[in-house]
Amino acid sequence: MSAVTSTPAANSSANQPILVLNGPNLNLLGVREPEIYGRDVLADVEALCIRAAEELGRSVDFRQSNHEGVLIDWIQEARTGHAGIVINPAAYSHTSVALHDALAALDGKPIIEVHISNIHKREAFRHHSYVSSVADGVIAGCGVQGYALAIARICTLLTPSA
Repeated sequence: MSAVTSTPAANSSANQPILVLNGPNLNLLGVREPEIYGRDVLADVEALCIRAAEELGRSVDFRQSNHEGVLIDWIQEARTGHAGIVINPAAYSHTSVALHDALAALDGKPIIEVHISNIHKREAFRHHSYVSSVADGVIAGCGVQGYALAIARICTLLTPSA
């Protein structure tokens, strides 16, 4: 008997980074409402995501935009270039059917929605997210640690069952 080894194809999810998307105003982390969002800046969150992914043998592609159309373009790009998406849609959570529709078209790639604050302990208009219904999981209220938890969950979802 000979052993059969398999090398993942260049575009398989095993070789693709996890896309970490950040929506509007997250470029102001650390200075905008630190009593709600904490004092970590976006570069700290990026470093946390890189470490979390590397510990699990993965990489991340970390991005932020204040523009809905740019986020949608990146989500569509992820259909072929990324293993899955961690997304903090920020205020677009509560308003964007377009983000919902773009995420729904990801053809089964895992999606984890992250919120630094607990949106359910805040104003009533923040309690509904259009993204949640297409996400495989939602992490809210864990501070920036929620990003590391989301990366770990994406990696679990990407691991074939034994």
